[in-house]
Amino acid sequence: MDLQLEGKIIVVTGGAKGIGDGIVKVLAGEGALPVIIGRNKEDNLKALDEISHKGNHVVAELTNPDECKKAIDAVLNMYGRIDGLVNNAGVNDGVNLENGDYDRFMASLHKNLVHYYLMAHWALPSLIQSKGAIVNISSKTAETGQGGTSAYAAANGGRNALTREWAVELLKYGVRVNAVIVAESYTPLYEKWIQTLPDPDEALKRITDKIPLGQRMTTTEEIGSTVAFLLSEKSSHTTGQLIHVDGGYVHLDRAL
Repeated sequence: MDLQLEGKIIVVTGGAKGIGDGIVKVLAGEGALPVIIGRNKEDNLKALDEISHKGNHVVAELTNPDECKKAIDAVLNMYGRIDGLVNNAGVNDGVNLENGDYDRFMASLHKNLVHYYLMAHWALPSLIQSKGAIVNISSKTAETGQGGTSAYAAANGGRNALTREWAVELLKYGVRVNAVIVAESYTPLYEKWIQTLPDPDEALKRITDKIPLGQRMTTTEEIGSTVAFLLSEKSSHTTGQLIHVDGGYVHLDRAL
């Protein structure tokens, strides 16, 4: 299927690693020009090298509100337009209820939610002009709970709510907004977390055994393919949807 993304300028936050990197690779494969927004120049350049520099990057620390605007301005200075925005950057940082505090909770919201709003806010005039699309990457934690991660769960609940809210607000402009909900996808951050457990191999097996479809993790490329579809005109009547790319993890019976 030709997704008609050739030459489209797609901003991907956190696009240098993990799920973001998978998204960038799929977009580049479809002929789009992904622009990675990430805090580490070396990581950004490495990711671009892997797609033969079919795109660009901006170094920005998105927890700083001013840098969100600067990042969008930089993209517009490069290309003069934005055709799509993928809000992806974030981290499950384990700020819980029992041992968390105000400062860590608010810092987590800035890591995981506030920049979603700011990037969309600053990109919106260009997205209206291009009749572009927004895809928010979200997590099962907002729906299932996980334990020990209040701030991250709250941020993902906010991502889901903003997806529906923006879809309504932007109907009049023809700008579509959807979310891809991730459950278990093996990324460098996931690997780092698994290695903190007493028996990483056994812990990983316990997790994958609970994934109904194939008892395996969702690949970042599988997530990227759904994102690419949602950014494309092939999904032209799809908006306000929370689409689970999770092997049935959230909605199918655990007894499977």
